[in-house]
Amino acid sequence: MPPEAAPSTRKGSEQRVTKQRRAVSAALDELDDFVSTQELYRQLHSKGETVSLATAYRILQSMADDGLVDVLRNGEGEAVYRRCAVEHHHHHLLCRNCGRAVEIEAPAVEQWAARVAEDHGYTDVAHTVEIYGLCPECTAAKLA
Repeated sequence: MPPEAAPSTRKGSEQRVTKQRRAVSAALDELDDFVSTQELYRQLHSKGETVSLATAYRILQSMADDGLVDVLRNGEGEAVYRRCAVEHHHHHLLCRNCGRAVEIEAPAVEQWAARVAEDHGYTDVAHTVEIYGLCPECTAAKLA
């Protein structure tokens, strides 16, 4: 059976839906927090999926380009990915210890970014804001 094409829900690009892409997508659907490509690769292989590390990187980057997953840099500067619950622009509050992420709205940040861009004559502006700290559970464990 030939691979089917699946349109992205965001940018309208078409990606071949391969066995590997389905495996990566299903693995992301099972996760609540951000995951590195290396960790996702380990999880896929522990389930018997045959996805190379290079293929996992390509699929995740493609999904990020199409807006199907969020990508950010963790405390070590490594790209991490997660399928987010909201489909509009948002930011994240991230635990430096356990990696837990909370999606946040930040209208003041949006207004500030638009004003700064306008003040400098920039158009078609994008931004990323991530806030790092310790989640309540990690804070409690640290104090215990």
